[in-house]
Amino acid sequence: MRIVVTGGAGFVGSNVCDYLLEKGHSVVCIDNLLTGTKENIAHLVDNEKFTYIEHNVSEHIVVEGEVDAVMHLASPASPKDYTKHAIPTLKVGSLGTLNALGLAKVKRAKFLLTSTSEVYGDPDRKHHPQKESYYGNVNPVGPRGMYDEAKRFAEALTMAYYSDEKIDTRIARLFNTYGPRMRLDDGRVLPTFMSQALNGEGLTVFGDGKQTRSFCYISDMVEGLYKLLMSDEHEPVNLGNPSEITVLQLAEEVIELTSSKSGIIFKPLPQDDPKVRRPDISKARNVLDWNPKVDRQEGLAKTMEYFTRKIQSQTA
Repeated sequence: MRIVVTGGAGFVGSNVCDYLLEKGHSVVCIDNLLTGTKENIAHLVDNEKFTYIEHNVSEHIVVEGEVDAVMHLASPASPKDYTKHAIPTLKVGSLGTLNALGLAKVKRAKFLLTSTSEVYGDPDRKHHPQKESYYGNVNPVGPRGMYDEAKRFAEALTMAYYSDEKIDTRIARLFNTYGPRMRLDDGRVLPTFMSQALNGEGLTVFGDGKQTRSFCYISDMVEGLYKLLMSDEHEPVNLGNPSEITVLQLAEEVIELTSSKSGIIFKPLPQDDPKVRRPDISKARNVLDWNPKVDRQEGLAKTMEYFTRKIQSQTA
């Protein structure tokens, strides 16, 4: 297959490109490098099955030749990034999704949207873990609104193209994902904790640290996305690791793993910060025969090795 990956120079996108090439597919990576980096795809530039196009997908997309699938991953994904780039985030969720769907329509290609667990907002305890049937508890004008609503609109647009234009679509709702190629400064909790611990700084925990998250290692996530692309499922599917941990426990695990002498610094909880986050992946297990394989201890160790090399290269 020849597969277009928007946002292909980002953390998840570049790992998707690797996986697709390993499977023998050809990849057209499109990225405007707003939050992605050429470093993530530098090892692919000499691969004859890999093509890179520097382009903002919020503008019309042109790809010459046949296309069998479009995987739309382009979007800032961390609170730090989408707060800084609020309008581009809204544009890539709306115009970018429209353009990516338009490309799929012209090429009669499959289409996969990477949505997010943020469509569930700040879930109440009655909807924990979160199932795909949960409509969410989202503040459209809050500090996360630009990301949450961009993704919710992208899902609605994707379903409209499925029903009205008969495009062969998929929707993946990604929960917290981590691993090599995350940026040290992307603002998400895991790279922040890793960076702080490895640099001997205090780990910043917001609120009392009892809010929960569920972390899925990148290789598991990429496999789930591929299985969804190759499936016949058109309704949203949760992809994530249901192993749940409090933010405070994660901070303690990172300190222990890195043998750091860092302490923990508590700061006020930001507005609309989700209190709980855990995927119900029954559908992914049943429909895709997918289940995460990498446990947190193994994934954190691999991630620490990557961040250690990054920090060493920056200080060399």
